Amino acid sequence: MSVAPTVRIRLRVSGVVQGVFYRQSTALEAQRLGLAGAVRNLPDGSVEVVAEGVRAAVEELVTWCRRGPPAARVDALQAEWESPTGDGGRFTVLR
Repeated sequence: MSVAPTVRIRLRVSGVVQGVFYRQSTALEAQRLGLAGAVRNLPDGSVEVVAEGVRAAVEELVTWCRRGPPAARVDALQAEWESPTGDGGRFTVLR
């Protein structure tokens, strides 16, 4: 039996993404997908998402992040694939 390889991505999401439950909603979606990582607000008003897990689940989270929760308006999403760290654990909301 083979195990699916782990991938890691770093997203920067811009638009109306702070004050609209974007971080909390992203964390719930990532947890539902079984991903590790974190989400945080950045000083410039954007949100950073770092997610690690099975590629299909990471790609599903990226698709979700392009629209976000109902009150959000995503204007841009930058994605950068990184080497997995293997940190594991839960997906968390950082302050």
